[in-house]
Amino acid sequence: MEVSSRRRALLKVIVLGDSGVGKTSLMNRYVYKKFNQQYKATIGADFVTKELQVDDKDVTLQIWDTAGQERFQSLGSAFYRGSDCCVLVYDVNVLKSFETLTNWHDEFLKQVDPVHPDVFPFVLLGNKIDIDGGNSRVVSEKKAREWCSSKGDIPYFETSAKEDYYVDDAFQSVAKVALQTDHQHDIYYQDISEAVSEVDQRGSCAC
Repeated sequence: MEVSSRRRALLKVIVLGDSGVGKTSLMNRYVYKKFNQQYKATIGADFVTKELQVDDKDVTLQIWDTAGQERFQSLGSAFYRGSDCCVLVYDVNVLKSFETLTNWHDEFLKQVDPVHPDVFPFVLLGNKIDIDGGNSRVVSEKKAREWCSSKGDIPYFETSAKEDYYVDDAFQSVAKVALQTDHQHDIYYQDISEAVSEVDQRGSCAC
């Protein structure tokens, strides 16, 4: 059908993690193929969009970047509502950013309050694997995978926004797990023109 072939899934993805772990850099690398060496803290929340295909389905990812500072942790349930996947990010070189993952995970589920919290899709990214050739890392891949296993076998990727290591692979997985659970979540379908129009109205800059 010609009409259905023009329709795409609009998936809302929330990116959470401590300040400075590289959330904005990962998004900029994925969407704009660029990396900024200068660190600038995100204020509040903002989103970018990326169009892609997953298993022959047209998908628009609406990726929400959030500030990691504690005062922004409670952005409210309205912000989280309608999420189709949550991406958790930590810095493999900073132990505290790994230790707070459970807090981010649990806070997200508390705010979203999904019908089936045990199967809500998460993806974990261990970022900044490029630093010092990997000699500065304090969180092993084994430890990260054990944490993922304890949370229901969350998909795990080790990434570098600076060097563009596995960033595309990670977000492709994000889109896949969100689509796989579309029978449990209200994925909103729009015509391509409508999706673009909405993005134009709301803006899509992540600082």
